[in-house]
Amino acid sequence: MVHLATDCPSGLIVEAAMPALNGESRDRIGQGLREAYVERCDAQPITDAQVELLLQLRQKERDRRRSA
Repeated sequence: MVHLATDCPSGLIVEAAMPALNGESRDRIGQGLREAYVERCDAQPITDAQVELLLQLRQKERDRRRSA
């Protein structure tokens, strides 16, 4: 798998080979990220902008169900 790295100081786009992760590695990384961020995210209130986005999404879902 090849990814592009665009965070180089010169602004150049560089191709860098990324190692493939097996299922166990992905699970361990995912679990670590959840443990690091769940408490922080749960402790913060949802902003008005996020509420508005959620309401817009709900409306689109309703519209799609009605047209189907």
